[in-house]
Amino acid sequence: MYNGIINDGGYTMKKTLLFFSLLALSGCANHGSSQSKEKSVITVSAAASLKEALSDIEVTYEKAHPDIDIKFNYGASGSLSNQIKAGAPVDLFFSAAQNKVDDLVEAGTVKSDDQKTVLHNQLVAVSKNKLNGLSDLNNKAINKIAIGTPQAVPAGAYAKEALSKAQLWSPIKTKLVYTKDVRQALTYVQSENADVGIVYMTDAKNTELKQLPIDDELHQPITYPLALIKDSSINKAFYQYLQSDAAKKVYQSYGFITE
Repeated sequence: MYNGIINDGGYTMKKTLLFFSLLALSGCANHGSSQSKEKSVITVSAAASLKEALSDIEVTYEKAHPDIDIKFNYGASGSLSNQIKAGAPVDLFFSAAQNKVDDLVEAGTVKSDDQKTVLHNQLVAVSKNKLNGLSDLNNKAINKIAIGTPQAVPAGAYAKEALSKAQLWSPIKTKLVYTKDVRQALTYVQSENADVGIVYMTDAKNTELKQLPIDDELHQPITYPLALIKDSSINKAFYQYLQSDAAKKVYQSYGFITE
């Protein structure tokens, strides 16, 4: 009787040890399995004005490709271009101005054949009150006008060009408030930190702000080139998808003009 209990306890102990050994092996196997399924990361630097459209595309593409993880870095195209030239680990650059991609081609960071214009946009002046024309910007009732910093923000560069051709740049220069990107210019108007902002039509589309379209002839064409960075190790699948008909439908839903 006494010996039976001891033997039974030893048997139970052996079973317990076997259970934990199998559990440990299972854990190791699962760990190795999760490592083998590690996702491939694609890093994209993109103009701030593309954020909503690209967020939609990200969800759709990752659902169809569960092994891919797309990471976006949004900002002013000029700042993003400088980051890439400085060695930022980026695979794709979706710019709001051709000259920012041209800078990378000249620097040898992008091959001239690995870029393509995908979209176009339009410039508008936005305000909570109706604007009858650009000349209204010179009215005394308007004290602050928000635009992107022209040296870094393409929308700001287009705005400066348009205002200069309309002979308004000098008269209203003291009213200008410079922003880090086009979205901040829009936010300044919405929060009443500026009376007027000059932004893209796509930025203003779903707001309640009054819009005044700015004549396309007053500035260079607003184009959005997509570039594949030379040192990127990714294949071209997502680069090509961003140019596809499926992607174009998303851009169009946000007001962009596609090629």
